[in-house]
Amino acid sequence: MREQKRRYISQPVRKKDAMALVTGKPVYTDDIVPRDCLVVKILHSPYAHAWIEDIRTDTARKVPGIEAVYTWQDVPQKRFTMAGQTYPEPSPYDRLILDRRVRYVGDPVAIVAGENEKAVDRALKMIKVKYQVLEPVLDMHTAKDGPVLVHPEDNWKALCPVGADNKRNLCATAHDGKGDVDQVLADCDEVVDEVYHTKPNSQAMMETFRTYTCIDPYGRLHVIGSTQIIFHVRRILANALDIPKSMIRVTKPRIGGGFGAKQSCVTEVYPAFVTWMTKKPAKLIYTRQESQTCGCPRHEMEVHVRLGAMKDGTIRAIDVYTLSNTGAYGEHGPTTVGLSGHKSIPLYNNNLEAYRFDYDVVYTNVQPAGAYRGYGATQGLFAVESAVNELADRLHMDPAAIREKNIVREGQTVPAYYNETFYACALDKCIARAKEMFGWEEKPLRQDMGNGKVRGKGMALSMQGSGISGVDVGSVTIKLNDEGFYAMSIGAADMGTGCDTILAQMAAECLECDVDNIIVYGADTDSSPYDSGSYASSTTYVTGKAVERACGELKERICRIAAGMLDCPEKELVFTPEAVKTADGSREVSLGDIATKSMSGNREAVQVTVTHSSPTSPPPFMAGMAEVEVDMETGAVELLDYVAVVDCGTVINSNLARVQTEGGIAQGIGMALYEDIHYDKGGKILENSFMQYKIPSRLDTGKIRVEFESSYEETGPFGAKSIGEVVINTPAPAIASAVHHATGLWFRELPVTPEKIWRGLKKQ
Repeated sequence: MREQKRRYISQPVRKKDAMALVTGKPVYTDDIVPRDCLVVKILHSPYAHAWIEDIRTDTARKVPGIEAVYTWQDVPQKRFTMAGQTYPEPSPYDRLILDRRVRYVGDPVAIVAGENEKAVDRALKMIKVKYQVLEPVLDMHTAKDGPVLVHPEDNWKALCPVGADNKRNLCATAHDGKGDVDQVLADCDEVVDEVYHTKPNSQAMMETFRTYTCIDPYGRLHVIGSTQIIFHVRRILANALDIPKSMIRVTKPRIGGGFGAKQSCVTEVYPAFVTWMTKKPAKLIYTRQESQTCGCPRHEMEVHVRLGAMKDGTIRAIDVYTLSNTGAYGEHGPTTVGLSGHKSIPLYNNNLEAYRFDYDVVYTNVQPAGAYRGYGATQGLFAVESAVNELADRLHMDPAAIREKNIVREGQTVPAYYNETFYACALDKCIARAKEMFGWEEKPLRQDMGNGKVRGKGMALSMQGSGISGVDVGSVTIKLNDEGFYAMSIGAADMGTGCDTILAQMAAECLECDVDNIIVYGADTDSSPYDSGSYASSTTYVTGKAVERACGELKERICRIAAGMLDCPEKELVFTPEAVKTADGSREVSLGDIATKSMSGNREAVQVTVTHSSPTSPPPFMAGMAEVEVDMETGAVELLDYVAVVDCGTVINSNLARVQTEGGIAQGIGMALYEDIHYDKGGKILENSFMQYKIPSRLDTGKIRVEFESSYEETGPFGAKSIGEVVINTPAPAIASAVHHATGLWFRELPVTPEKIWRGLKKQ
């Protein structure tokens, strides 16, 4: 298959929904819901930690047009998690729909539903709440075993053994390692011993969190929402509402971006509760302010790295300790943290004698964190790659050369990556190609341009995974229809990534037909085959393999029907794009005729469902190189050039792979230079809109250049691995290194802002 000429694989096929999106067709949640449904809004807590002593809603209920007002007294007292994860979820069950104890500024206090927004806004102002303000835990360093408990309740529970203990403010804790790290470090010529800090980052997707709910003709709850995880949403709502899963149907329209944010049930539960109680349609649309302050941003992490090497640059030991702040609730807390070590340490496997990776995930009284593209690897790679850059500078080695000496190679078994063997790894080629594109050898680390401007260069590597090994499931149902076209049903969620198109390309390649002959439908819990959802970089690799296998089985079934129609043995038939023919080409029957035959007197289904799961998670790799220019008078940083070379196995859609990479790099640039979060002394987020929370525009991202180095992953469809997350991870450490080379200053906390540079230069 590796040498086979392909019609659609690695081609720039246009997205199936491209015209609908660019022409503004009604495709998103709020476009398609009825105008006369109930409007739902949330009253949010003004305190980081408080106990509701009394709440009066009488006046609010009397506002004309108000349908219902709900408080903690009205909801089931059954705890659940909003994390979209495979059951049993590693995230603890620590939430109620509404709780008497509020745990962060923004925690839901009451649900108001009314006929229009004006009435609901008026009613929200009339709810009177008497709070007993409690001492909050705002510093993650003091949370573990501290005197104030974020979750003192007795009905808190953890389903998986992740080291969680609510009586210690611990959401998770663990240890992993191989060899005697301390002994090896003591024997090293040079040890980098530094702490790196990354703050929460908002996913900042264009479409905010939103959900519509109604009761279908059979009395079931129908949920239409902007979500990446339809099947997990069904389970989460069943737990929260304490109703059978069979009473819930979840579907998704087009999604206006997710980046992991919509792997949590941020808004679904509230209109669902309203509809279940009132039997009336309802919708909840979060404002941008709510999405920024009541969403599920990236986990704040502090990563302590000790990295030991010899004078020749041989890296012998890596010690990583991560302290992760899950905030008020534990969604994704136990799982994101693992990637901070398991997706960074393995990069330097070549000479590694020992490694240690420990972590604690703590509860605090700030906005709960969740999933964001990179999922913990981003934070860990900023730390480890920065440490490698610091090591290179201490040893007066080229940052590329020290990596070429130590990086993991194809065929190596990697203890720090669950003992998997990397059968497809072109990381060395990525570095070589990036150096060539960037002109790495020709550019000095530091170049004074005169007039107070100094340029610097930096680089970083990254890796990720392709789904969660042994856990993630992808499924597809594909059938032959009248006139010989195909319909494919999936449970994965296209959130702008183009997975509908990519999976259709794979099906068209297998079935030797035009992409337009593949109709893709998804996702619907009633009709789609089960899929874990679109997260963990799983869709192309896991669901794509299901497509490949399903098409093979469907071709066999089509040939069996054709054998009966042609009255010849099945083994003598040849499948072609339009027909099934005898081997000598003398007779044939069209796919259209086979489809017609399948509808009359037939016992052979022309429909196949295949489910796939992989025991391994082959990592994609990336090399990134940055050139910046720093104004030494003001501290302003201009990103001049960014080169990225990615190994994602076989590229399925060259256009979509390129824009995925460019988009991820842009987000990484935002994390490195612009996106910042501050809390006031009461735990309130100050950056609650895009006026304060700065994300980069196209004018801020400089020149981004992207290329691909192919490897061939035997376990992936057509040799493919993932690409969705690996691309966000190199900008932060590469840019921080470039700024260091320009200024002489190391910045170990993100973002690297002009103010920090200016202050550093003044001290210097």
